[in-house]
Amino acid sequence: MEHVIEVSELTKYYGDFCAVDHISFNVEKGEVFGFLGPNGAGKTTTVRMLTGISIPSAGWAKIMGHDIRKQSVEAKELMGIVPDTSNVYTELSAWDNLTFTGQLYGMSKSDREGRANELLEMFELHDRRHEKLEDYSRGMRRRVCIAMALMNRSSILFLDEPTSGLDVQSVITIRELIGKLNHEGLTVFLTTHNMEEASRMCDRIAIINHGKIAAIDTPEMLKRTAEGLQSVEVSFEATNRDIHDELARMPGVEETLKQGDKFRLYTDDPPSVLSEVWDYANRNELKLITVNTHGPSLEDVFVKLTGIREEPRKGGGRGMKGQVRGRGVNR
Repeated sequence: MEHVIEVSELTKYYGDFCAVDHISFNVEKGEVFGFLGPNGAGKTTTVRMLTGISIPSAGWAKIMGHDIRKQSVEAKELMGIVPDTSNVYTELSAWDNLTFTGQLYGMSKSDREGRANELLEMFELHDRRHEKLEDYSRGMRRRVCIAMALMNRSSILFLDEPTSGLDVQSVITIRELIGKLNHEGLTVFLTTHNMEEASRMCDRIAIINHGKIAAIDTPEMLKRTAEGLQSVEVSFEATNRDIHDELARMPGVEETLKQGDKFRLYTDDPPSVLSEVWDYANRNELKLITVNTHGPSLEDVFVKLTGIREEPRKGGGRGMKGQVRGRGVNR
């Protein structure tokens, strides 16, 4: 496989504080590579070094063979960068944003107009290309932002939280666009806090914590590292205030978590817990609505590797602590 990003012993100090601590990894051509970690773990600092914004204290990084320190111009010509907030000019149209970006890249008039038309068609914005972006939805602006990063026909796209804060339809559209671009050969370096997004989109994932790489592997192989984090999810037609504590005291249940109208029971022995749940429902004349068993999720792996946990609730449940929430992780 061809390495389009090579990182060796990359390090960054701010005074005496080591933000990134001698990390090494490679990104293969044509893959979607996820880069995950809690706040302060070193994600942003790493990306700033890879994109030539920040100078490493030690180590090196290459973009398609170009050293980011010694050949920064050549390296930057091969990449597109999409920050976590859309850096578009809302007083301009989509057409003007793209053609202006083409000018910054030194593209000829015919090249930048041809590329702008191509991208606006691809991103389904051509019919509204002359409208000011102040009249666009947040999801449409995000599409323009990604299109701007591709004006130079970049080989590598750095994406920081591409779907954060978007409505469901926009999230689906952005993910489909990224998938299409990747299928056409674009390498994507994705930074996200959304565990479900990372699991669905990434070929491989690196998890960074306290400036060090904690793990690198495919989403499914990472999940295997947390095989003990199995769970049983149940919901009842009617519940009472004591049910949480009663479920937590069941033999084999290590922790419990209430999720809306459902209860998730963490266990190393799902079959035994399932039997206990059936018996409990029959004894208390409770009607079971759903019963599901779950293997470890990518979020479970993230929690295990980073040490971010959820505080125990009364009765053995999990409350929120640190940065884990639902399927994502707060910034």
